[in-house]
Amino acid sequence: MTGAAVEAGRRRLRYGLAALYAVIGVVHLVATDAMLPLMPDWVPEPRLVILATGLCEIAGAAGLLTGRFRRAAAIGLALYAVCVYPANLKHAFAHVHVAGIPDSWWYHGPRLAFQPVFVWMALWAGGLLDWPFRGWTRSVRGATKMSAAAPPPGAAPRPDGPATAREP
Repeated sequence: MTGAAVEAGRRRLRYGLAALYAVIGVVHLVATDAMLPLMPDWVPEPRLVILATGLCEIAGAAGLLTGRFRRAAAIGLALYAVCVYPANLKHAFAHVHVAGIPDSWWYHGPRLAFQPVFVWMALWAGGLLDWPFRGWTRSVRGATKMSAAAPPPGAAPRPDGPATAREP
């Protein structure tokens, strides 16, 4: 994949994630009571947590679309995807019925399996990860290696070796 194609894909994913998280955030704000049964019993103030996560999703969506806040938003949305996993597990294994959401494993199985992909998607769209599309990797000892792929166009050299290009 060329550097331009990677960056175009990253931009499209950012727009898609921003739209998805904005919609989900609004749902958290307008259908808070419908989501209460999904909250694990150990979560304090579940209604407040649902409202706060809705606001965080909307803020993360907006942040993904800005150069200044993109990386912070990506980290926040990745952490969000990790933190909601217990609610997803409860939804699946406690057979909690929520109107408008299927109750079958055809829904829950892919949703649970896909959650780590959402973490990766947020981090990649925010420019924090280059895997698997960049040719440059950093080894455990800090030495820089180059794979068969050429470095991305516009990659600036760093004191410790070549680096990947970063978005503003």
